Amino acid sequence: MIKVDLYTMCLVQDGDKVLLLNRPSKKGFPGYIGAGGKVDFPESLTEGAIREVWEETGLRVKDLVYKGLDEYVDPKQNYRYMVFNYLAQSFEGQLLTDPPEGELFWVPINEALNLPMQPWFKRRFPLFFEEGTFEIYEIWDEENQQTLKDSVKKI
Repeated sequence: MIKVDLYTMCLVQDGDKVLLLNRPSKKGFPGYIGAGGKVDFPESLTEGAIREVWEETGLRVKDLVYKGLDEYVDPKQNYRYMVFNYLAQSFEGQLLTDPPEGELFWVPINEALNLPMQPWFKRRFPLFFEEGTFEIYEIWDEENQQTLKDSVKKI
């Protein structure tokens, strides 16, 4: 049997700035990151992305643009981890004063990569703002903690 986990990430853009949250170490994946999380069954991928942004930021996003898939597979564990990535430039609401996943910041897009962030998010970040969609595919060996195959494609 193959185990599949579905996640979303949605970056919220306002002009030349993007909303990022600074995740503390105690939450896992510390550093600056976009809003997102696990898709709850039976919600759709976009419903999951919209809900996660609302829960983590207080903003209601709409008119999501699908940007691409970031996928990790571990053949030895029969495990597939899929992150569906979106960009939202249309939103309403007020930022939460006490967000659950970390402090929220509007960051200039051209300065964001200077912030501390997970390597996998740093690789993915610029692709949100390029034309078209992307596919990141990684075969991971959990036992030996190493990447066996890795590709980033523009589709």
